[in-house]
Amino acid sequence: MFQSQAQGADRSEFVQTRSRILKKLTKTGAICAMMAPLGVSNISAAETRSFNGAVAVKLVPANAMAGQQSFEVAGHAKDSTGVALAGVRITLTELGLEVTSSADGSYRFQDVRAGRYTIVARKVGYTSPVAIVTSAGSSQTHDFVLTRSVQRLEHVTVTATSNPSDSRYSSRSIGVLHQEELRNEASISLAHSLVNLPGVRSVSTGMQIGKPMIRGLYGARVLTLEDGMRLEDYSWSDEDAPAIDARLAQRVEVIRGPASVLYGADALGGVVNVIPEALPSTAIGTRVHHISVETYGASNNLEGGASARVDGANGRIGWRVAGTGRFSGSIHTPDGEVAHTGLGATTFQGALGYRGDHSNSALRFSLMGGEFQLLEANGPNGINGTPVIDSAGGPVRQLLDTRVQFVHNRVVGAVRLEAKAQWQRHSLKEVSDDCLPDAGQAACTVAQKAASKDKPAFDLLLNTSTIDLLAHHGGDGRVHGTFGVSALYQSNTSSGPIYLVPTATTKSVGVYALEQVRLGRLTLEGSARADHRALDANANSQILLAANDSRTWNAATFNAGAVVQATPLLALVANIGSGWRAPTLFDLYTNGPNLAEARYEIGDYTMKREYDVNGEVGVRVTAARAHFEATAFQSRIDNYIYTSPTQKTQSGLPLFRHLQTDARFTGFEASGVVEVSAPFSLNARYDYVQATNRVTDLPLPLIPPARGAMGATFRTNAVTWLQRFSLHGEVENVAKQTRLDVNDLQTGRYTLINLAASAEHPIARRDFRFDLRVLNAGNVAYKDFLSRYKKFALDPGVNVVLRISTGW
Repeated sequence: MFQSQAQGADRSEFVQTRSRILKKLTKTGAICAMMAPLGVSNISAAETRSFNGAVAVKLVPANAMAGQQSFEVAGHAKDSTGVALAGVRITLTELGLEVTSSADGSYRFQDVRAGRYTIVARKVGYTSPVAIVTSAGSSQTHDFVLTRSVQRLEHVTVTATSNPSDSRYSSRSIGVLHQEELRNEASISLAHSLVNLPGVRSVSTGMQIGKPMIRGLYGARVLTLEDGMRLEDYSWSDEDAPAIDARLAQRVEVIRGPASVLYGADALGGVVNVIPEALPSTAIGTRVHHISVETYGASNNLEGGASARVDGANGRIGWRVAGTGRFSGSIHTPDGEVAHTGLGATTFQGALGYRGDHSNSALRFSLMGGEFQLLEANGPNGINGTPVIDSAGGPVRQLLDTRVQFVHNRVVGAVRLEAKAQWQRHSLKEVSDDCLPDAGQAACTVAQKAASKDKPAFDLLLNTSTIDLLAHHGGDGRVHGTFGVSALYQSNTSSGPIYLVPTATTKSVGVYALEQVRLGRLTLEGSARADHRALDANANSQILLAANDSRTWNAATFNAGAVVQATPLLALVANIGSGWRAPTLFDLYTNGPNLAEARYEIGDYTMKREYDVNGEVGVRVTAARAHFEATAFQSRIDNYIYTSPTQKTQSGLPLFRHLQTDARFTGFEASGVVEVSAPFSLNARYDYVQATNRVTDLPLPLIPPARGAMGATFRTNAVTWLQRFSLHGEVENVAKQTRLDVNDLQTGRYTLINLAASAEHPIARRDFRFDLRVLNAGNVAYKDFLSRYKKFALDPGVNVVLRISTGW
């Protein structure tokens, strides 16, 4: 209707008429339903917004049937001087498609269905501009301008709303580790890769295992995701980390604070979402492929490894095959080697995607296996100081994790429908030398110790199936929303000889809705969710579970927030939200030796769910050469679960019980970066959390001390034989924790110096990158408060890491 009117009228007059109609529709709330049939095929100045120096384009289909049509988005990637940039990865986020700009900077997406999309351009050393395409009816051209910057900012978040959105308008606290940082930080431990984000720590077992801690909460209270799908593991164990290698990811996003309203149970303390790279895309009838290779070595534990990736596209089909391999010896401290702390691990990933006329689908497969050497419970000399047969020996954790994921997107008018399904098999075994004395014995005999050497201690197997069905609407960019339904079915199989938990099944279902509205300088966000979880546990006489047991939990969670753009540079943020988790099998039913912690632990089958209400306020300053964030928060957790020592022993081990109380967590986080001049920048960060038992007013256990860091970076292209060169240095100071639980071991204050350098140089027509890092450059003797080895060993000394990569 409107197109026929436009054919006989002046073009500018029609655009003005359409703008008046859209304003009226927005005021009446009809914009989402009426957006698709309205529009023209070009762009007016009134229809653009700025995103970090880029243009967000609103394109609308030309007739009522445009929702069933396809269009093309093409253009060029350039630097701020207008020079074409090759090798820029341009991602159509919602559909998981990616193209790479050619030598002349050109790129093209074909056969894109009408809808709202987020397109991001990424290249190491440059800003990441964003274009928002809300709808289109004909081919369009959009050029990206990338400016060199030391700020690794990207104003897009997937995790905070479960749908790509501008992170500057999110009321949640978000941290991001970009691909360049992953290149430097990624290790076998996901948690170790994240520790430089404010508010994030690692509960560590040497250099090989780490569990993410967010604002003092870890384990089953922090949910790990891969592309928005939850990863299930035995998170009650300090020596079982998330089974994922972040080196193959595009970025990692972290939500600090409860996110159960989006992701259900276990997201009480926060979320870590590992986001894979989008699959390549190319024009129909053409082919592309790309090869990336990396190798690295580390001096401290003689660690070595390699990564390789081959991906490509053939018309509608995109694919990727990738893998990593890592191995290491024992770690070294300023006091010498800590024996039996090595590892060996491999990861394989494969992905296949199809771009249809009305939908896009991707199938991914991941396999991770590894063996992780651990010290005996109280150190190299075994339990309670009793020497083991081989003092260099100890338990070995054997991990095998298999995942199959399927993602399907379909655009219908102004709505994008998304389906995600996953099957995960997580196997965990421990082979141990540990020996427990029989009843009445003070210690094991020599014969009993010999019989226990290198024998399985436990064998656990999780099979988890999940499905998420989501509907996203975007309207004109002022109103975003998602409606979602999720379901989980999990079977846990437990076998001995040491039974830690019973065999059990878990079923859960949840439904939620989220809306975000922008009203001028004010952005409002609201969401709510309802969850139901059921647990059925089988009887097990060894852990004194005499009969089959069933439990159910129901929870309603919410989130509400506001962002006020007080000035073009300053934003004020406030948020209140809730989260929950059900007690684990370990919390409920354990009744036996936890050899990893040198304890005999007893659970409580009457435990209630944990429930958290978190409030926070903050400020954000974003300028062309500077970025600063500061957030203050407080969480009140009802029925907080913790372990407490008793005055008794059992089977020769100290007896601990799982208890519940009400807790309060209060803290502050701040981070900032400023570009002093073109080659120089400064960065700083600080975080602090205090946790208190609200019933006794005493400190809670294992809460990290305050931490602060300051650093400087120098980047230049002035070295003629190098394409890019950078130097970075940082000084980190960790305070002494003085608020101790009775079960805590105090550690001292320490200061670390970390250095890094990187350079790029072409070899045989390929760009190679060389990264050199020196961790703990002063070889400082220190103990991390969150280290399991702090009772008997220092943390690692100086560590020199060299990486050589091409194609990444």
